[in-house]
Amino acid sequence: MTLPFLREGPKTKEGGDFVRKYEVIFIVKPLEEEATNAVIEKFSKLIAANGGTIDKEDRWGKKRLAYEIKDCTEGYYCLFNVTCEPACVAECDRVMKITDELLKHMIVREDET
Repeated sequence: MTLPFLREGPKTKEGGDFVRKYEVIFIVKPLEEEATNAVIEKFSKLIAANGGTIDKEDRWGKKRLAYEIKDCTEGYYCLFNVTCEPACVAECDRVMKITDELLKHMIVREDET
């Protein structure tokens, strides 16, 4: 039997918060290819600047939306698997909320199993 307080939890950086794994998914407005790449690059640099690492980047491409969002019927889907501190997630969420090129975004913590 393992006691709950003895099991290994999330790792910590020196003097920092817990480092956890997250999934960041966002939908970019249907823009030119260069503009779409610039938006995606902006968020990868933001994660790196806040001490996070992108473990995997999946670009799903342009897809038709189930319903109209901000007068758009299509969007470019992108998924990041990220390892970072909660402060990095909070900053990404803040920036994503005020970025006009994004239609939707969602950040979810992955299960620790």
